[in-house]
Amino acid sequence: MDKARDAWKARIARAVEKIAKEAGAELHIDPAQVIAEIPPKPELGDLGFPMFSYAKILRKGPPQIAQLVCAVLAGEDSDSNSNTVSAAGTFAAGTFAAEGPYVNVRLDRASVTAAVLSELADERSPVGRPGSLTGSRIMVEFSSPNTNKPLHLGHLRNDILGESVSRILAACGAEVRKVCIINDRGIHICKSMLAYKEHGQGKTPESEGIKSDHFVGNWYVKYHQMSQEDKGAEGRAQELLRQWEAGDPETVELWKTMNRWTVEGMKATYERTGVSFDQYYYESQTYLLGKDEVYKGLEKGIFYKEPDGAVAVDLSAEKLDKKILLRKDGTSIYITQDFGTAIFRHNDWPFNRLIYVVGSEQQYHFQVLFAILKKMGYQWAENLYHLSYGMVNLPEGKMKSREGTVVDADDLIDSLRDLALEEIRSKDREEAVGNSAEVAEKIALGALHYYLLQVTPAKDMLFDPKESLSFNGNTGPYLQYMGARISSMLRKDRERAADNSTAAGKTDGNAGGTVKPELLSTDAEWELIKALSAYPQAVAEAAARMDPAILAAYLYELSKGFSRFYHDCPILNAATPDLAAGRLALSRGVLRVLRDALELIGIPFLEAM
Repeated sequence: MDKARDAWKARIARAVEKIAKEAGAELHIDPAQVIAEIPPKPELGDLGFPMFSYAKILRKGPPQIAQLVCAVLAGEDSDSNSNTVSAAGTFAAGTFAAEGPYVNVRLDRASVTAAVLSELADERSPVGRPGSLTGSRIMVEFSSPNTNKPLHLGHLRNDILGESVSRILAACGAEVRKVCIINDRGIHICKSMLAYKEHGQGKTPESEGIKSDHFVGNWYVKYHQMSQEDKGAEGRAQELLRQWEAGDPETVELWKTMNRWTVEGMKATYERTGVSFDQYYYESQTYLLGKDEVYKGLEKGIFYKEPDGAVAVDLSAEKLDKKILLRKDGTSIYITQDFGTAIFRHNDWPFNRLIYVVGSEQQYHFQVLFAILKKMGYQWAENLYHLSYGMVNLPEGKMKSREGTVVDADDLIDSLRDLALEEIRSKDREEAVGNSAEVAEKIALGALHYYLLQVTPAKDMLFDPKESLSFNGNTGPYLQYMGARISSMLRKDRERAADNSTAAGKTDGNAGGTVKPELLSTDAEWELIKALSAYPQAVAEAAARMDPAILAAYLYELSKGFSRFYHDCPILNAATPDLAAGRLALSRGVLRVLRDALELIGIPFLEAM
């Protein structure tokens, strides 16, 4: 209903401007600023325009303004005695009436339905592409894994949030660059290395039959066990770090081998979950980038030296604390690496905006990072954004990698897949779905991604595997099932058309009838039309707020709307071929939007379930 709302906003703006002009005042109203609401009761109409904001300008009461606006709208029609605007085939058609301080509009259903179905039937133009970010270049950093362990449940929320936001921004016209920084250096990496060096005995992922990143993660858990019994383990890990920084060949070779194992395993998980990156950065290659910038800032007086020789920045003016940037021995810290990397990235790929998808526990870190970059004079730092998300845990409690209680991403997906496969078999659907293992995998990913995205990013959440897999209610499998149901119905229509085809050639379905939008007159059909019309606005809002939960909620409402329509309105067996054709066209429109929106939130589409 977005185009109808925008068309009526423009009409309301013109009407108020005309009223002002007749009163001797010049007034320009931006249609985008006109307030449009959904009336609380359907019988009041489809759109409501409050007149309160014009009372002071026009020096009239809102009810009087509403009456005057309706008079102007009526005058726009060639039939000035009617409150119906003859704009067939456009979104501006409808009836209107003053209801107290509101101008309520009841849209012309046939006109809006015709326009919506026409747009959705045109396969040449994509759906849900508002163009609100056309011309912008946006970099999105997400995942940021460590190479001492495999991806886990927390990463899965980060990954699908970053991937989905990237897809949504691109759908709005932005040029998006997805980047991942892999934290491949530091004491935590050396702990896995130490455990393997002392107890690995030449074992490899291949020799043990273990996925390579899981293999490395097991040694991180092993180190934690070692450190509980051996108080010298910490010192030996620190020594390993010193050897790495000194470039000791044997240490560097071990580091390369174990990092390669982890990264190869992670990339396999990314591919499995549909996550991809345009560029990988490695901390071992970027951690020194900020040091030169610190010395430049020191020369300019932006930073200062502490009595012990450490370099710091005073952020009291920004209502933040002092921050050390270089230790007294000249070594850099994490914040130094971060602003060095940000500068390098902007030089490498000048962006309008850089979005960091990182957990909420790092909020202060990013406040400091952004403040330092602004202090250094980088204007693009005004457009840095921390997309903060809450923790995700299981009902059993918090996960801890070092204790081995973390839920590995692959293990979780495997368990969800197995549960889905069990459900398929229990319902004897193996033959109907085709490759049941492949379908079960896609159901697992749909369940996982939807459950992780339906909650607004800032909130903490509990992930309940069994609840996520439900085929009823607000879940990914429910949405996938709705797509499969529509696909099945459309297949039946095509098969019936093929059976009834003549020597003149086969038809593409449509129950042998012609689409006549005016026949789609029930409330269930109208609610679906309005929902389909609202899709571009849902995409634009999800992009503006960087919140895929908005699209998840939209999809659920659209699916519920189709379920009501499917129940209330016979489709293949409609009263007439033309009515069946119209309802099939509406079903195809729902399927097209459903399929597109599922792609934006990383849920695999299924033709059969």
